[in-house]
Amino acid sequence: MNNRIIKANMLLLLTAAIWGFAFVAQRVGSQYVGGFTFNGIRFALGSISLIPLIIYLDKRKKNGNKSNNEVSTKKTIVSGILAGTILYTGSTLQQVGLTYTTAGKASFITSLYMVIVPIIGIILGHKIGKKSWIGVGFAVIGLYLLSINENFSIGYGDMLELICSIFFALHILAIGYFCNKVDPLKLSCIQFATSSGLSLISAVIFENITISGISNALIPILYGGFLSTGVAYTLQVVAQKNAKPSHAAIIMSMESVFGAIGGALLLGEIMSTKAYIGCILIFAGILIPQIKLYPKLSIKANNKDGTTIC
Repeated sequence: MNNRIIKANMLLLLTAAIWGFAFVAQRVGSQYVGGFTFNGIRFALGSISLIPLIIYLDKRKKNGNKSNNEVSTKKTIVSGILAGTILYTGSTLQQVGLTYTTAGKASFITSLYMVIVPIIGIILGHKIGKKSWIGVGFAVIGLYLLSINENFSIGYGDMLELICSIFFALHILAIGYFCNKVDPLKLSCIQFATSSGLSLISAVIFENITISGISNALIPILYGGFLSTGVAYTLQVVAQKNAKPSHAAIIMSMESVFGAIGGALLLGEIMSTKAYIGCILIFAGILIPQIKLYPKLSIKANNKDGTTIC
């Protein structure tokens, strides 16, 4: 493995860590501001943070045909609005859910989007392999151990996180489709702006926005806006130029582990033994469809990228 690949993998691991610890920031932020307010501000910051990079990259590109650029701009805007609407729904469910559950549990339940994607693919006419079905089985058992109570009910927060993972799965499919048609960086900027706008409108309607609340949640909001969105996304884009997509997917799945570590270290969250076993099974369910065992005991991963942003 050459130095470029090692460097890329390290950057992806850093990205997964930033996104994992973002669950802690979101949970802390939820104590001071509503979910709509938190997401509205952080996605606005995330969108703004991408503008300098877009301007820089545009300057390096040669001017193309004007009419083609206009068509591309229209496609980018429409694609960004559609993706942003899905992101808004998933992020809202995630943020509200974090008010009622732990950062550790939320990170693992949300990560189920990597298992849900192939299931949705069946509806779209895609084939799902045996390993994917095995992964689904592990994930379902893990979810049961992690979230289902003794009276066979699931907590309100965990339920919101589960629904949120479905929307994140839809978001992955939408981004995967749009990325082949428009500039991915501009697409992300517009989708963040769309999600921010919808969140702020919802905040004005449903929440009581206060300066003191925003001030108390400022550090989590800044973390979510600049680090989790702007910096982490940029690191991912840079790293994936030299990293194999399969390796990237496996490394990025560590996001759930970092979320649990962050919850334990920074928030003092403790789960039951049954819940920890559930986390392990969910993590196994995520990894199994991505790895391929060869007779010589070497492990390689399938060409599957499970990230929320292209």
